Amino acid sequence: MHNCTRIYGYARVSTDGQSVEAQVAALTTAGAGKVFRKVASGAKTDRAQLRRALDALDADDILMVTRLDRLARSTRDLLNTLATITAKGAGFRSLGDGWADTTTPHGRLMLTVLGGLAEFERDLIRTRTGEGRARAKDRGVKLGRPSKLTPHQMREAIARRDNGEALTDIARTYNVSHATISRLKEHAPGDRKQPPG
Repeated sequence: MHNCTRIYGYARVSTDGQSVEAQVAALTTAGAGKVFRKVASGAKTDRAQLRRALDALDADDILMVTRLDRLARSTRDLLNTLATITAKGAGFRSLGDGWADTTTPHGRLMLTVLGGLAEFERDLIRTRTGEGRARAKDRGVKLGRPSKLTPHQMREAIARRDNGEALTDIARTYNVSHATISRLKEHAPGDRKQPPG
């Protein structure tokens, strides 16, 4: 365990043409003793350098970036990364975003509010999705994957199944799995149930 605070920098080049060297210089000037740098860009590239920076952190260390978008590509990504840093007892600071500094009470408050807003946004999306599905069902919209069989094929398949024909043989006719045939309801779409006489 070390006694003094170590400051690490993380520099990442994105497509805006900013030089990684400019970031390294700014981080070093701000006190970073070691800078992890990632030169490749793109959402699908490996983030090994960021993982290495996070792994290096101990309690009371600080991870520093020049701007928040160097660290994360989305609010969710940012909050997950900050949670990892906080769990290690370390701090985070963005040179270009004065409010994003977990080493100060004001910065911690701002990031807590940001986390609350992100959670609120997720709840809103879940609620809207649920309400949208309910409205669609009320309008008779069928949700889920479309059926592989037409209503006529379903009625035909059910009749063949009820006559004892093997499910695999029926399925082969319609180029579907035997599970699709076994799941068919007794009354296919378009059928009208006969009232009890």
